[in-house]
Amino acid sequence: MPTKNTTFENIDPEKRQRIMTEATREFADHGFHQASVNRMVNRLGIAKGSLFKYFGNKQGLLEYVFGHAVSMLKAPLKQIRMETQGDELFTRIRRITLAGADFIEAHPHIYRIYLKMLFQENFPMREQFLKKIRATSAKFLHSIVREAMEAGQLRTDVDPDMAVYLLDTTVDRFLQSVAVPFLDGDLNLHGADRTTIETRLDSMLDLLRGGLSGTVSHD
Repeated sequence: MPTKNTTFENIDPEKRQRIMTEATREFADHGFHQASVNRMVNRLGIAKGSLFKYFGNKQGLLEYVFGHAVSMLKAPLKQIRMETQGDELFTRIRRITLAGADFIEAHPHIYRIYLKMLFQENFPMREQFLKKIRATSAKFLHSIVREAMEAGQLRTDVDPDMAVYLLDTTVDRFLQSVAVPFLDGDLNLHGADRTTIETRLDSMLDLLRGGLSGTVSHD
């Protein structure tokens, strides 16, 4: 899965950004199979051969868009990890989740491509793309879970792999609920204002922090 494209990255930055914006929009609106290179180049006012020169084919363009999106997501996560070093685990998860909500608001087309990958089985390279996303998330979460365990913030009997899985799936579904109607379980997350999102998030994190059981025994 290519992450570097010297030919494309050497063109005028404004033109490069316009191509990325149009490609992201096209894949977000139409998925892969119905996406049209002709529509893209017509909106851009460039020759069709230019895109093929840069990316080889439509799948090459999608792969580049995906790699670019992953890089964009990694940057704020890295910053949060540094800024919250030493903070309580769920304080860090709160920052991560809100950063995810900010990313969705700022880059809705990128998130829609992710949703299409998630729910459309015939999306090309779907398995590789989703595996990359989950691996990126898991690697990040493993580091902060490990730090939390070393700081005594979690029970000593907690399985770190299960903790990462729980946090990853919970945050992912929470963000889906913010972005997609009917996935929020009547919590009114979809289209909610920031205050509502933060209130619901705090309630969810309180449940994760304290657990659901009415007993204290873990036998």
